[in-house]
Amino acid sequence: MLRPAQLGFLGVGWIGRHRLQALLQDGSAEALLLCDSDPASLEAAAALAPRARTLPEAAHLPAGLPLDGLVIATPSALHAAQARAALEAGLAVFCQKPLARTAAETRAVIEAAQRADRRLGVDLCYRHTAAARAVAAQVRSGELGEVYAIDLVFHNAYGPDKAWFRDPALAGGGCLIDLGTHLVDLALWVMDFPVADEASARLYAQGRRLGPAPDEVEDHALAQFTLAPGTSVRLACSWNLSAGRDAVIEAHFHGTRGSARMTNVDGSFYDFVAERCHGTRAERLAGPPDDWGGRAAVQWARAVATGGRFDAEAWQALRVAELLDQLYGRA
Repeated sequence: MLRPAQLGFLGVGWIGRHRLQALLQDGSAEALLLCDSDPASLEAAAALAPRARTLPEAAHLPAGLPLDGLVIATPSALHAAQARAALEAGLAVFCQKPLARTAAETRAVIEAAQRADRRLGVDLCYRHTAAARAVAAQVRSGELGEVYAIDLVFHNAYGPDKAWFRDPALAGGGCLIDLGTHLVDLALWVMDFPVADEASARLYAQGRRLGPAPDEVEDHALAQFTLAPGTSVRLACSWNLSAGRDAVIEAHFHGTRGSARMTNVDGSFYDFVAERCHGTRAERLAGPPDDWGGRAAVQWARAVATGGRFDAEAWQALRVAELLDQLYGRA
């Protein structure tokens, strides 16, 4: 029987604790170290992993801990430096999205992982839902014919509760990099990462259109780009939208022989259905219950437990970051 991956956790707020719990329940990992500057978050995580060492700061990892990898769920501005430091120390890394604020930072992290030959995972978790996988199967099998248009939506009736999300220097952007990262990854992943171009976006803050290099982040974004050889993609995302529900999350793939879509159920952030659409009819392909939130982390931890060597799939995060840079006008 394989020894579980021995892991440290930097950042154990809600998302970090959720990934911690998923890994412990799967049995693919053991937590040796928990780090967070918030005492309440640290206490809650310690209740899940009482044998782990706890630290309020993560500037320097303690010597002597036999760590295999690090799970990073800290503010976005810290991701690249923390991931590179861990990789250069010989640790595998699983990082919350976005891996970094820009494509240049993202490339530097992936190159560090490749040099160290350590597994690098990014928590682009929506591609791990049963609904997304069912839609991808329709597209990749040719059931839809040629996919010529994709519509992506992620409206959140709430906004981030941490101040750093609204600082462009710390977050790298607003709702587009926060929510749109998932949508961009989903479209590229389903379509098998074709070349993207003709990217542009309109960004708004409280209804005001933002100009180039704004000193505030957007809370509403409308974007479009083209995937080779000619698939048109439209993307809309927002924070604090009066959507009449908690969230609107949709991905529609329109082909010459029909469509397939992934949509959230009754405003849920967690429950999704996938449907194959024929004219006015819709055939369900997948639906809840589907406990998908920790799948990306578990997949990474299982790979770490079996050696954790570099996987070229990590370069997909750069493709996402490059497209986001184009949409923000900083390519």
